[in-house]
Amino acid sequence: MRSILLLLLAFALPVSAAEPVRSVPELDISRYAGHWHEIAHLPVFFQRKCVGDITTAYTLRDDELIGVVNACRTEDGDRDSAEGVARGVEGHPGRLQVRFAPDWLSWLPMVWADYWVIDLDPGYQWAVVASPNRKYLWILSRTPTMERALFEQIKKRAEAMGFNLEPLVMAAPLT
Repeated sequence: MRSILLLLLAFALPVSAAEPVRSVPELDISRYAGHWHEIAHLPVFFQRKCVGDITTAYTLRDDELIGVVNACRTEDGDRDSAEGVARGVEGHPGRLQVRFAPDWLSWLPMVWADYWVIDLDPGYQWAVVASPNRKYLWILSRTPTMERALFEQIKKRAEAMGFNLEPLVMAAPLT
């Protein structure tokens, strides 16, 4: 009877060999600011119309917030964009919260989404941004393409943190 209970418990308890999702310990937001090209992302409803030329631009603002503009080319050739803001999380340099809701809704906690930089090139030439619940992930680069070997290394590190990258959507070519 005891062995049956242990067996049932073993199947009932979640087992995860994945590392926890961690943000980078240091992030120089002035170096992170600027223009980024999206190389790949996990599917998200708000990017469903994007077919290419997906970019993100971060600008430093005087009010300690960071301006965010996400843009992409749609199937009909138009440019679609969304403007938002990001704020730092005290005590966690690699963690930001972003919102695309209007300013007058900024007091609502639900309009802010976790946006963690989980992997970052020391020279700020590429970055991986994700949510701690592993639902969202973006691989970004300062250039519109990325070397395949680097891309595969980045993917391995994200998978080690438990991200399922099977549904990864490629947004840019690899070289």
